Amino acid sequence: MKLVDSVSPSLEKPLFVSLTLSFNIHRKRVFPSFPVGLALVFLLQHPLLSSHFLHLPMAENGEEKLIAVARHIAKTLGHTDTMTDDIIQIFSNFDNRLREKLTDDQPAASLERTLKSLHRQIEHSADSATFFDSIDELIATIREWNPMANDKSVSSCLDKAEDLLQQAMFRLEDNFKTLMQRAAADLTRYQNGESEDDDSEIPIAHPVTDYDILIESLPSEIIIDLQEITKRMVAAGYGKECSHAYSVCRREFLEESLSRLGLQNLSIDQVQKMQWTELEDEIEKWVKAVNVALRILFPSERLLCDRVFFGFTSVSDLSFMEVSRGSTIQLLNFADAVSISSRAPERLFKVLDVYEALRDLIPEFELMFSDQYCVLLRNEAFTIWRRLGEAIRGIFMELENLIRRDPAKSPVPGGGLHPITRYVMNYLRAACRSRITLEQVFEETVAVDYREGDDRALSSSSLAVQMAWIMELLESNLEAKSKIYKDSALLAVFMMNNERYIVQKVKDSELGLLLGDDWIRKHTAKVKKYHINYQRCSWSKVLGALKIDNNTMSPTRSLKERLKLFNSYFEEICKTQSTWIIFDEQLKEDLRISVAGTLSPAYHNFIGRLQSNHDSGRHAERHIKFSVEDLEARIADLFQGNSGRNL
Repeated sequence: MKLVDSVSPSLEKPLFVSLTLSFNIHRKRVFPSFPVGLALVFLLQHPLLSSHFLHLPMAENGEEKLIAVARHIAKTLGHTDTMTDDIIQIFSNFDNRLREKLTDDQPAASLERTLKSLHRQIEHSADSATFFDSIDELIATIREWNPMANDKSVSSCLDKAEDLLQQAMFRLEDNFKTLMQRAAADLTRYQNGESEDDDSEIPIAHPVTDYDILIESLPSEIIIDLQEITKRMVAAGYGKECSHAYSVCRREFLEESLSRLGLQNLSIDQVQKMQWTELEDEIEKWVKAVNVALRILFPSERLLCDRVFFGFTSVSDLSFMEVSRGSTIQLLNFADAVSISSRAPERLFKVLDVYEALRDLIPEFELMFSDQYCVLLRNEAFTIWRRLGEAIRGIFMELENLIRRDPAKSPVPGGGLHPITRYVMNYLRAACRSRITLEQVFEETVAVDYREGDDRALSSSSLAVQMAWIMELLESNLEAKSKIYKDSALLAVFMMNNERYIVQKVKDSELGLLLGDDWIRKHTAKVKKYHINYQRCSWSKVLGALKIDNNTMSPTRSLKERLKLFNSYFEEICKTQSTWIIFDEQLKEDLRISVAGTLSPAYHNFIGRLQSNHDSGRHAERHIKFSVEDLEARIADLFQGNSGRNL
């Protein structure tokens, strides 16, 4: 079939223009349904064309003319991008030089066509697999062409590619959020046993006793879908956006979980303005919440991050930090508020609870918050923990000040226990139940302030030194208070009571381990000393009345007068000291036995002497008011403290 009527061997441009027009006319008339590529094959197989077009000697400017004619044909006949590619492919089948020259002269054309194709695929992808493949191809295309970005036409195409990639990332991000929110909503409804339309308030979680559990927050199939999205977003340089989409949803889950544990999101100012009873309740809730958070919630979130962002450690670390930062700061701010609040001694035990909870969780902080994004949170936890230790030491300093400032206003009736003694000893005894913790708190305290030159202070633990120092302050305060008593015997009873109480509380608690046996022996000796002082001050005068002076001129008169004097002294002492108080039953019994053991023999001898006297023996019974048994019975009634008369 004759397709071309005449062809000039000169291959001038006008001839090839007419050739192209002629080809189009004949193609449409003879085989209108033929693909243009097939028709072009017929054209190139014409003997005259093939000899002049494909085997043309490359004279001066011949190659340029050849390329220009080929480009003109491809442009004229290629009504679509696909047709143009087909024509160029046919040319390259005859001579590879045409493909290289045509594409080298316009490098952006191929990129432009690829982007148009990818744009259609991304916009009209019906399933996620096709969508993901298109994004992968787009990312690969951008990477392939980036080295040629200096070319203006390529750079312009790359800008379009980046815009297309950004649109795809927005879609991926929306899909990511949808998956996260749907899974979280399903989990919440499952945990609460609620229907989809149930808008009830957040329930309070049941108490947790087993911390060795992890929460499966998302189903495996959802995690797989999230992983596929994550791979594309990270590969495209949108790792932070992916992390943000993840963290927004999971952060809400963590905050809701803390609310379920009954923990309020309180500022530091709000905590400091709370009434102490209210704050005590909040501390109990906080201790439970921080344990659940650090032992269950945060490890579960860490695991979920590592699964969703598998293979992308940095993005996983960033996501975990964004998810957990708000809740962590909320927990740490509460502990910090406790550490800088009032140092009143009664707050010690709750502050110890916060200190111990945070101390025990430091390993969890170090395990989960050790990466570059979370290290500041870990350091803050450690700093607040140390600050709580300072607060505990400050509370003990306030206890010291309380002892120093306690005034000696009026004496305790009957020489009984002073309230400050009860308070301090019971306080220290309770505090020493946390002896290990307190030793840790005081281990950095310098002991040389206790007493200069005291070798024991240098060899003891800091806590032991602290306790001994408080004991010394208490004893000094009691000695100052004892000066109010005008009766030396009552002063001795007061000191004996309080010193005995101190020794007993030390022996029966962890204080004994801290202060040691030497301290106990030393203060037991003090009790005995006050015991001796009491007997000397109370009964020396009575015993003195029973002494017989052999040199007197009238022994009979002297015996009668001394007996009368003894009766007076004895009755007065019994009347007075029956209202005195000895709190310790054993000490009370020891005192009575000691008094009776000293007084009874002397009285018995005196009565015997009186009765044996010739002059007074006949009428001795008239002067003897007490038998020995009566004497001992009256002594047994001492220290009953039943009248409560102020002395």
